[in-house]
Amino acid sequence: MARRLDVTGAGGVRLAAWDYTALTGEGEDPKAPRPPAPRPAPTSAARLADGLPVPAATRPTPVTPAPSASPSAQGVLLLHGLMGHAAHWAPAVRRLTGRHRVVALDQRGHGHSRKPAAGPFTREAYVADAAAAVEQLGLGPVTLVGHSMGALTAWQLAAERPDLVRALVICDMRASALGAASQRAWQDWFRGWPAPFPSLDAVRRWFGEDDPWVERPNPARGAFFAEVMAEHPDGWRPVFDPAQMLTSRETWVHDAHWESLAQVRCPTLVVRGLDGELGRAEAQEMVRVLPHGAYAEIPDAGHLLHYEHPEAWSEAVEPFLNGVLTP
Repeated sequence: MARRLDVTGAGGVRLAAWDYTALTGEGEDPKAPRPPAPRPAPTSAARLADGLPVPAATRPTPVTPAPSASPSAQGVLLLHGLMGHAAHWAPAVRRLTGRHRVVALDQRGHGHSRKPAAGPFTREAYVADAAAAVEQLGLGPVTLVGHSMGALTAWQLAAERPDLVRALVICDMRASALGAASQRAWQDWFRGWPAPFPSLDAVRRWFGEDDPWVERPNPARGAFFAEVMAEHPDGWRPVFDPAQMLTSRETWVHDAHWESLAQVRCPTLVVRGLDGELGRAEAQEMVRVLPHGAYAEIPDAGHLLHYEHPEAWSEAVEPFLNGVLTP
């Protein structure tokens, strides 16, 4: 089980981080069941949504990691995407070698981290939160592994604070502007959710099959969203506030991010799924723009590449991690 670590983010926002180092020890079966996700217990959903402490009886039990990584192990910080949470990395994390200290962050507005009603949910706040996690947890110089929005946060931090970042992995995030039409589509998508859902099976079915954005049945997508739902008296709702997610997204969709990408000086791996949101041509242009860029592609994977295909993802990423983290 992952061990919870507390971080104070920008503006004093309380953030939850999860040390997965114990799950990457030598001799552990990589196909063993994943650890319980650090999700809210049903009776604590309202408290979690408000950013209030969850009663001890309903919190994930802290477990001290086994000494699977040496004291000199290099730090790896995992940053999930919009609407995700730290436990979405669990299937892939179990396959990372014990030579790395692996920590995943619940970003503000997500998971067990605070969801301040007034925000801010700016790019600056997300980047500052990630920097705070690196510094307070003693991970630097760190390798940042980010998915989607988390990847943008990772490369913006690498560009602004090269002293904190050793290497970078970008998973399925575009550098080009998505535009106002994309934001309107997301607004309409959120309005179309049949929430509250009567059961978690209904959540899995809608996001995996019935959602108009699903081209073909995708059980992994349904499972992904079921992990970020909590039970309320009227049914199952997301632990995040959709309005806050739209606010977070608003801060990046209208602008291109090539300039900050070009400022990243550390070794960087750009990973895409063959059916993901990052096209091959754009991914390869990102690699060209990066001073020390490399490219990897995962067949049969979509946007949730590390969640849908953790073994293939680890096979693509681990050689890079071993190369940049080996003393």
